[in-house]
Amino acid sequence: MRETYEPFLRQLRQDLCGPLPGRAAQYQMAPRPRPGAELGDEPRPDARQGGVLLLLYPHEGQIFLPLILRPNYPGVHSGQISLPGGGYEPSDDDLTATAQRETYEEIGVHPSQYTVLGHLTPLYVAASNFIVLPTIAWIDYRPAFHTDPYEVAALIEAPLLLLLKPETRRVEPWILRGRQIEVPYFALGDHAVWGATAMMLSELLALPAMKLAPGRSNA
Repeated sequence: MRETYEPFLRQLRQDLCGPLPGRAAQYQMAPRPRPGAELGDEPRPDARQGGVLLLLYPHEGQIFLPLILRPNYPGVHSGQISLPGGGYEPSDDDLTATAQRETYEEIGVHPSQYTVLGHLTPLYVAASNFIVLPTIAWIDYRPAFHTDPYEVAALIEAPLLLLLKPETRRVEPWILRGRQIEVPYFALGDHAVWGATAMMLSELLALPAMKLAPGRSNA
């Protein structure tokens, strides 16, 4: 089975070592106008550091990645869909370790099970004042997920091929923090993936390796 995915993985590793699509790709899925954009896109001096994990794995002949639905809580990301991850702790060696620790705590996948391939462009999330580093990893099989009910209301296994379909990207007018904005989002069944998570996914999907995703027509 590994041979089926090797051309994709080889290109993905190469993509992550070269110039990344960066902000241009991220901003394709940014709310317009961006909440907090009036303050600029540069991080505040007191911004915290965080890490998230985009964990790719094969299942049913294609590639998936896990997203999580956050529980409702007093906070700006309450009830939103996100990537596994969280804030840096002093015990973490770096932000990759942050993403790995949080992923294990939230969905039960241990770092020993997967291989880190590289990173996407850090994204400043003004709403929560975090600079987030996305880490890309690969596991050769669908993991046995074990979610923490305190941090995860639901696990969403997102097919890469569905995210790549143009019709999955949609835009709606929303009222957010008292004003109307245009919000691009990925439509995954009953779920809308928007904001920082959608922006990070947008950069992943802009990588040349996506043309080699198994099951995708390259014509």
